[in-house]
Amino acid sequence: MAYTPFGEFVRILRIKHHQVMGDMAKILGTSTPFLSAVENGKKNVPAEWIERLADYYGLSPAERTQLETSAEESRLQYKIIPGNAGTNQRRAALQFTSIMMGSLEIADKVDQV
Repeated sequence: MAYTPFGEFVRILRIKHHQVMGDMAKILGTSTPFLSAVENGKKNVPAEWIERLADYYGLSPAERTQLETSAEESRLQYKIIPGNAGTNQRRAALQFTSIMMGSLEIADKVDQV
């Protein structure tokens, strides 16, 4: 089974504290299947989990940074809400779309945003 960087980090954290996945799920206020889906990259890491884990386990600043980095590296999707997006966010979304779709028409319109 392949774990995401976040999954690896929290699995090691559980082992160090002699806990099973169900114990951590209770700490996070979630179900064991949802935690498993996050660890395996099927769901994004909820933002509030970083604070809960850091507080509960008393992570050092370096460990917290490592946790944050692993969560970001494990992210599956990003949302840009058009009404709240600035010009740079809209431009990045259009550039990404043009690359993924291989469309030069979209890429040409990026500078018009």
